[in-house]
Amino acid sequence: MIQPGPGILLIADPFLKDPNFIRTVVLLCDHKDEGSFGFVLNKQIEQTLDELLDNFEGLQVPVYYGGPVQTDTIHFVHQYPELIPDAYKVSEGIYWGGNFETVTALIKNNTIDLSKIKFFIGYSGWSDGQLNSELNEKSWLTVDATRNLVFNTEPDEVWKGSLKHLGGEYEIMANFPIDPQLN
Repeated sequence: MIQPGPGILLIADPFLKDPNFIRTVVLLCDHKDEGSFGFVLNKQIEQTLDELLDNFEGLQVPVYYGGPVQTDTIHFVHQYPELIPDAYKVSEGIYWGGNFETVTALIKNNTIDLSKIKFFIGYSGWSDGQLNSELNEKSWLTVDATRNLVFNTEPDEVWKGSLKHLGGEYEIMANFPIDPQLN
């Protein structure tokens, strides 16, 4: 497995029982000794951006559940470092955050392609050593993120697509039942 770091996808083990992370894929945005954070890519919520924020009236932009931490916050990843100042490079072609007022203006002016930006409520976070412990327990598989998996894959296909991207024996896991006892 690839070591955790920015731009790595954490793919939930097929039998992971944590309700926050069943069959999820997390884009890891940062990983340091003091902790790690990222966003769940494949849990779209019912509300759209215009229902959550007043200044997006009429813009039905999808929003995803980024994770169980600070679910009263909005985050975003995108492919526009040249247009959105203060963005943090996660990996080649994938950036986190930046100036939100600029993002708002770019969206309202139809300057950016909405398929190249993704919004999240909350985030997934791990304290010092927690993620490494979960990796040692085999709760997660790791693979390099691709722009296609992050931005262009339907939410219900991200987990399977990530396993296929990992390849080999892991492709078979994409067809495992959630609870093999019910098989």
